[in-house]
Amino acid sequence: MEHFYLTLLLLFVSFVTLSLFILFYNHWSKYTNPNLPPGRAGLPIVGETFQLLSPGWKGHPEKFIFDRMLRYSSNIFKTHILGRPFAVFCGPAGNKFLFSNENKLVTSWWPDSVNKVFPTSVLTSSQHESKKMRKLLPQFLKLEALQSYIGIMDTTAQRHFASDWENKDEVVVYPLAKRYTFWIASRIFISVEDPDHVAQFAAPFNLLASGLLSLPVDLPGTPFNKAIKASSFIRKELLKIIKQRKVDLAEGKALPTHDILSHMLLTSDENGQFMTELDIADKILGLLIAGHDTASAACTFIVKSLAELPHIYEGVYREQVEIAKSKAPGELLNWDDIQKMRYSWNVACEALRLAPPLQGAFREAITDFIFNGFSIPKGWKLYWSANSTHKNPEYFPEPEKFDPARFEGNGPAPYTFVPFGGGPRMCPGKEYARLEILVFMHNLVKRFKLEKKLPDEKIVVDPMPIPAKGLPVRLYPHKA
Repeated sequence: MEHFYLTLLLLFVSFVTLSLFILFYNHWSKYTNPNLPPGRAGLPIVGETFQLLSPGWKGHPEKFIFDRMLRYSSNIFKTHILGRPFAVFCGPAGNKFLFSNENKLVTSWWPDSVNKVFPTSVLTSSQHESKKMRKLLPQFLKLEALQSYIGIMDTTAQRHFASDWENKDEVVVYPLAKRYTFWIASRIFISVEDPDHVAQFAAPFNLLASGLLSLPVDLPGTPFNKAIKASSFIRKELLKIIKQRKVDLAEGKALPTHDILSHMLLTSDENGQFMTELDIADKILGLLIAGHDTASAACTFIVKSLAELPHIYEGVYREQVEIAKSKAPGELLNWDDIQKMRYSWNVACEALRLAPPLQGAFREAITDFIFNGFSIPKGWKLYWSANSTHKNPEYFPEPEKFDPARFEGNGPAPYTFVPFGGGPRMCPGKEYARLEILVFMHNLVKRFKLEKKLPDEKIVVDPMPIPAKGLPVRLYPHKA
């Protein structure tokens, strides 16, 4: 009997050893091509995912990139993150290469967590869905449409500051910035503007955004599980709105040009096929995330800079007060006013450089190709990092210094300032974001001076940079 148990033990040990060997062999065999970029694979399955994420949790998301640029190459290195082999492209040359070869050598790619949160995209692909969205959006992001949004944004901002900022000694900025940008996105995309109705979506959207790029572990209590539940709730609410809009359109109570939702309901593809209600709900869901999450992070860091740096605040204040003085009582901001906010936008750009809401983006190699002398195999995942240029003293001297003058004249060198990406995949909502950020700044500084309550508040990146405590500030209203 002892021999029997000993034999079983030896078989078990042999099985575990063989399994580990196969696991490690399969993991490292992806990296055996001698002409791959330099770098390391890390451990099987997890690779270097923890090494990528942990510096961001400590407020230094650029550390992973710069450590490997220094150790391996300043242009490209290999790693293994999110369960996949990756090539990380660095610097303006890497940015230019990826941006210029969209749909030629590379295409967009999203982690499994994104596809699982958006079920209709699993039936096709996130790339296909992205292309469909980009065909739908231009009508709502062209100059005429953008000009019409300014008054809506200004009205929303005035209501927002009146209800959430005024008559308060102090506020926590980040959740309020999210409320502001989400209110605007709800109004412009689906014509929902009642504060109570908007508030119904707010908490689920926060859970969804937090879990969208998390590890895809669908267990109770995990961020990914919470994201799936939140997306399901929001989708049901959106389906109610969609069904009612179809009735309103049929009865002539809503116009085809009313908003993006109406346009989606009435627009067919090249084959005459209309999107299903669930498909539209997913598209609107994605738009609402994209339309408010990154902009709210940008607004938060602009407030942080205005509260920390009095000379920056004074420059923005002077510019915005001149615009305010030129307006008749009750007159809303317009396109000409926005074009006068040059210094304010330089301040916003510097905040975007130091704390880009979009830390980088993913691509996939659709064919074998060579970059900087190294082979990139078809199917490998690719990543570009905003911080590889934004925080690099070669392109931005004294990179930690807040200096809006960097954006005067011709501004930064091409492909070094990339908070909105670049090339065919540049964020189509860049100008939309510029408008809502500048409207926010105008309504903020004409009402208050600001002071940070926590001078040394930590910044956490997960996956976007946010102040650990939400940026509490004291408000000092201007005297009438």
